[in-house]
Amino acid sequence: MKNRQQIIDEELLRVDGVCPGNGHAKHKKMSISPFVFYRGTSQLFYNDVACGLLDIPSVENIPLTTIMGDCHTSNFGFFTEEGSFGERIIFSVNDFDDACVGHGIWDIIRLLVSLLLAAEHCKGVVDGCYASEKDYSHKTAVDNGQVQRAMQAFLNAYMLVLEQGLSRKASDTYFLDETFDDFATPSPIQKRYQKAKKVVLGGECFLEKSSLAKAIALEHYPLKFKQREDKFVRLSGEEFREITRAVSPYFFESILDIVARVGSGTGSVGMQRYYALVGPEDINEVSQLALCHVVEIKQQREAAPLFHFPNLHHQNRLNPAHLTVKCQRRMQRRSDYILDEAYFNAQHWLVRSRHHAKVGIDPEHIGIGKVNTHHGGFIFYASACGQELARAHCRGDRYSLDYERAQLSYLQTHAKRLLEIANQYAKQVMQDWTYLCEMEQ
Repeated sequence: MKNRQQIIDEELLRVDGVCPGNGHAKHKKMSISPFVFYRGTSQLFYNDVACGLLDIPSVENIPLTTIMGDCHTSNFGFFTEEGSFGERIIFSVNDFDDACVGHGIWDIIRLLVSLLLAAEHCKGVVDGCYASEKDYSHKTAVDNGQVQRAMQAFLNAYMLVLEQGLSRKASDTYFLDETFDDFATPSPIQKRYQKAKKVVLGGECFLEKSSLAKAIALEHYPLKFKQREDKFVRLSGEEFREITRAVSPYFFESILDIVARVGSGTGSVGMQRYYALVGPEDINEVSQLALCHVVEIKQQREAAPLFHFPNLHHQNRLNPAHLTVKCQRRMQRRSDYILDEAYFNAQHWLVRSRHHAKVGIDPEHIGIGKVNTHHGGFIFYASACGQELARAHCRGDRYSLDYERAQLSYLQTHAKRLLEIANQYAKQVMQDWTYLCEMEQ
């Protein structure tokens, strides 16, 4: 029988190409804290589901739905709906790279565990145990009591959305088109929402802090990506022409520039990706920037759950990029302006808009400071995630309420057990992280 260290080695080798202890960039990043480790090892979670280490009560009677696959607190945030050209900012799930057809309970447990690990991350940052970009030594972090209340608030909010669905007729899908909209209550959401508003198209900081402005050298025409070796790598003429020919049919506008993107993400470190600047060929002034947008062309690998659950649903046999497109379209209220998949260089690629305004949520935003520790901000955030995750899951079947009915009954029966499982598994993740750190020393 394999011991825990062998399992970790095998899972990281399978996905990342190397075992711990080889100085891999992703593994170095994962050694920051157990939370970051958790973000980068979703495959380990599904190994533990498959082997029974995560002893989840049977879900056989609950219909499958579209799931995030890598659900955690930092895979929710603010963005402009419908991609680059949208002006409406929403708070919702924002990562679909591991999306597939699966069991909604997997996302639910992953989120519960991530609340515990996010709080642990914040405590470690305040105490100086974990690295952070800012000094938080003079602030306070959420305590265990607040975390437990947040976990229950998440489940309650998720179940409330299910109840809202069941209170309507099966033919009425209006409740699926609602989104979280409480941006006035003092919370980490309020501050991040205000930041997103400033960088939306037409916002006061659009020309300085939007995703477009931070990527493009606005002082030169024709427009090109900035010279930033830490983020963008210029392509050779031949590679530029090859990629342009492969992806240009996916855009109505012209491709103005293409670069290779490096050093992005946690789970996707090492996955090849390009950024394309798309817009009118004759653009020559800042006022025309509204017509331009950045498109990500990203190599996709198999969704994390599917290695251990290959026969879960026939639609999961789609190539990885196509499956991501399908699931993202189902889970979002309105799809991005550009959301497609391409095949070139013997690889499947996801083609999708980069939102002008996209504001993420780090553990420090939700678990440190008076708003979070004294005014219920951490609990409020957990509740918001519960609402939006439930809506995303319910959109997997717009034609019936079968999922809502079965999942609500399951959660009402097993909520206490799920909280126990999450608390136990968070301890396992911290032990696994310790092993990684020892190997990376």
